Amino acid sequence: MLVVRPAAISDLDQLYQLILRSEEGLTSLKITREQLQDRLETSVFAFGRTSQKLSGLPYVFVMEDLTSGQVVGTSSVYSKVGGYEPFYAYRIEKSIHESSELNVYREIDTLHLNKEHDGPTEIGSLFLSPEYWGKGNGKLLSLSRFMYMAEFPDRFDVNTIAEMRGVIDTEGRSPLWDALGSHFFQIDFPRAVMQMSVSKTFIADLMPQHPIYLPLLPEEARNVVGQVHRNTEPALAMLKKQGFRHQGLVDIFDGGPVVHAKTKEIATVALSNGFLVGDVKDFDTVDKPLQLIAKSGLDFKVVVSTIQVNAKSVTIHPAIAQTLNVGPGDRLRIAPLG
Repeated sequence: MLVVRPAAISDLDQLYQLILRSEEGLTSLKITREQLQDRLETSVFAFGRTSQKLSGLPYVFVMEDLTSGQVVGTSSVYSKVGGYEPFYAYRIEKSIHESSELNVYREIDTLHLNKEHDGPTEIGSLFLSPEYWGKGNGKLLSLSRFMYMAEFPDRFDVNTIAEMRGVIDTEGRSPLWDALGSHFFQIDFPRAVMQMSVSKTFIADLMPQHPIYLPLLPEEARNVVGQVHRNTEPALAMLKKQGFRHQGLVDIFDGGPVVHAKTKEIATVALSNGFLVGDVKDFDTVDKPLQLIAKSGLDFKVVVSTIQVNAKSVTIHPAIAQTLNVGPGDRLRIAPLG
């Protein structure tokens, strides 16, 4: 059985070995072991807080295969971006160029540097071991974050974004970076990604502040603006089903889209409900859809299974009760797997 739970310090070694396998372009996972340990320590503190105030802390989740005891996936929620180091993105805008003398009217796409100090919640850092792709495992890993956000709404901003990985080739080359960023930073794309995990100060120091006219870039670079990496297409489709939409922001390095949703309108958040456990026993699963089942409270965990909904409570299978460490009278949060 697979369970998604808050990451612990004891997960450090397994989690670091996992993220070493992550692909190019997953910026937030290109970190050192020491940086990962620091992130885990901050996350453990964030999960353990009794205060429900918005704090800007990271919440790191892991997916564990209980059969083997292995960490096979990870995902995160950053409760608020911006602050001392702002959130950077390009906003695509139309620039009007008109000449009555030549009878010319043109709408030109331009990239404007967007700097956000008081930003929204951001989901990211999702990576699932390829051996576990399929069978709804990616959904469990991704949507579990929204179950947590529904359980602790005051810890998160009213808006949520996700930076989707842009187009990068098999050698880790980004067409947009080669055409734009490389001329100002004079480093290759992988090094720029690594530097982003350490500090964003260099962006403010070197990034051009004036609008970038897209027609002046090579066709290969223009064509990837707002597009996702082929391996990211399923993740984008899943987020669209959850209500996320592209509103014109793209990543400043690889041009991947930044998608946005009102937090309370994210499908899993909106459709989740609290129930008490009424009984623990086996039951007929015919015609019962799979559900996300989360243990409420600070000892948060999420699994996928079927439930039997009663008048004011639910019946769950013994294996689920054991995994979540719940029994009659305990509270669960339930939502469709989607």
